[in-house]
Amino acid sequence: MPRIPLGDWVNSTVDWLLGHMAWLFDFCKSVFTGSYDGINAVLQAPQPLLLAGIFAVLAWWLRGSFAGVLTFAGFAFIDSMGLWSNAMITLSLVLVATIIALVISVPVGIWAARSDRVSALVRPVLDFMQTLPAMVYLIPAILFFGTGASAGIVATLIFALAPGVRMTELGIRQVDKELVEAAEAFGTTPRNTLLRVQLPLALPTVMAGVNQVIMLGLSMAAIAGMVGTGGLGGDVNEAIGQLNIGLGAESGVAIVILAIYLDRMTSALGTEVSPLGRRAAARARAAKGLKIWSYRPQPQIAVVGVVILALVAGGMGIFGGNGDSATTASDGGDIGKGRKITIGYIPWDEGVASTYLWKEVLEQRGYKVEARQFDAGPLYTALAQGSVDFQTDAWLPVTHEQYWKKYGERLEDLGSWYGPTSLELSVPSYMKDVDSLEDLKGKASAFGGKVTGIESSAGMMGLLKSKVLKEYGLDKEYKVVDSSTPAMLAELKRAYGKKEPIVVTLWSPHWAYSDYDLKKLKDPKDAWGAGDGVHTLARKGFSHDDPVVGGWLKNFKLSEKQLTSLESEINKAGKGRQQDAVRVWLKDNPDVVDKLAPIPSGSSAKSADGRSVLDAE
Repeated sequence: MPRIPLGDWVNSTVDWLLGHMAWLFDFCKSVFTGSYDGINAVLQAPQPLLLAGIFAVLAWWLRGSFAGVLTFAGFAFIDSMGLWSNAMITLSLVLVATIIALVISVPVGIWAARSDRVSALVRPVLDFMQTLPAMVYLIPAILFFGTGASAGIVATLIFALAPGVRMTELGIRQVDKELVEAAEAFGTTPRNTLLRVQLPLALPTVMAGVNQVIMLGLSMAAIAGMVGTGGLGGDVNEAIGQLNIGLGAESGVAIVILAIYLDRMTSALGTEVSPLGRRAAARARAAKGLKIWSYRPQPQIAVVGVVILALVAGGMGIFGGNGDSATTASDGGDIGKGRKITIGYIPWDEGVASTYLWKEVLEQRGYKVEARQFDAGPLYTALAQGSVDFQTDAWLPVTHEQYWKKYGERLEDLGSWYGPTSLELSVPSYMKDVDSLEDLKGKASAFGGKVTGIESSAGMMGLLKSKVLKEYGLDKEYKVVDSSTPAMLAELKRAYGKKEPIVVTLWSPHWAYSDYDLKKLKDPKDAWGAGDGVHTLARKGFSHDDPVVGGWLKNFKLSEKQLTSLESEINKAGKGRQQDAVRVWLKDNPDVVDKLAPIPSGSSAKSADGRSVLDAE
């Protein structure tokens, strides 16, 4: 049967849309980003416990005293874990995606409820949207809207759209037809029948759809974190990349707290806005009598409480400062003049260490720096699109070969700052009779006939399958298992704990060699070839726009001792304190800043418009 080139058709369609509809995507991106920035600014401005108090008052009004106490305790717990800022980022993203999804889904649901033909047309589209793997939505979202919040919002709202349409249609169709016919018999217009009869009676079901939209939006938080949205999704992805169970548990619990709060509040709000729901709730409260844990204040009291807390929070946000502890530029070193630089990074140890080192160095030189976490593919896309200025963790020419082939023409290679690295197969040191790749011959049964690998797209996996195993005659004995870096590390941890035989793909530098006693299998035939260099890549034109920083990055070097000691300091400090760890490390290495970022003379550094960088702006 001839192959149907569906993928080629999709690629052609995407190329056409990018070429002819870019103006529409740019407009939508501006709307999404503006809405997100506004909501996030409001949520980030107050002191955390004051905002937690506002959330608690809302819960008190909608669910009672006990719910208010639990709400305050839950959000205070998020703050105590140091995840407040990221939780508000996630909440902002979910709120924006939910609002946009409802603006689209409720009218479509009403239309489908009033027309069987529209319902028949919409249903398969909704089935497709709900069954397509959620991660697939990230691909067009990145291409059309770039990386960051806008891509995360688009992917989230598409994934969460379907239940809003379905539940709206279901709620309206479930309204008693005799009531609708009675309204029409009295001369009520179709519009008034919808607004005064069908929608009020369908509100509980519609609000259940709102609840499902929010829950599905939160379920996308971790996936959206792969494209630079940050928030709790970024924490989850970092925990996966570093196999940090503690961080994964903390960020997971924070998402659960948000989910439970939004679930309970939307379900209670559905009862509150429905006339039938309010009457049923009033009868239930009257039957139970007054209990302090279920006591709910009048709406006026709740509004007064929220207003008072909001005024206090606003006053503290305006007059109390933001508490930012960023390092200020040293005397004579204010080269950046507050210009913004965005650094992207993959949550690998050397990437985190070098990124936060440069964040601190550049801030000491007067720049305003944002560090954004990505998965490898979205990071290269962001660099090529120009939404990220540079990254310091490109493994070339092997590991990231496919990304360089795709995006290399739109990037600047500022050189290797560490290397050579090495690619290898490794086994635990208790495997006494296996020291080199040659020793694996004839021992496949001991290892279950498999080599535990990482992502199939990684350059070392292609090299392992096409060359290394064949070079040693192992390709018939061993099967390379494609998985992911976290899955490989988890398998290594499990086997190491049980002292079972295992052979895995690894590379140096890697923290696994400090956590486990492992042996790098020797490669006497040099099948792996020369090691990668860890390169700094920038968007096209970055060195021209800022020649000073471009020059600093081209001369960037770290020794293995410096890199491993910095990684150790960051791992010791823990999540959220990377830059504090860098500052501690710099105290022990006081000459690093001046070596990495020497202050140029006022006439030697020119910006893109030809002015002296020191005099720019």
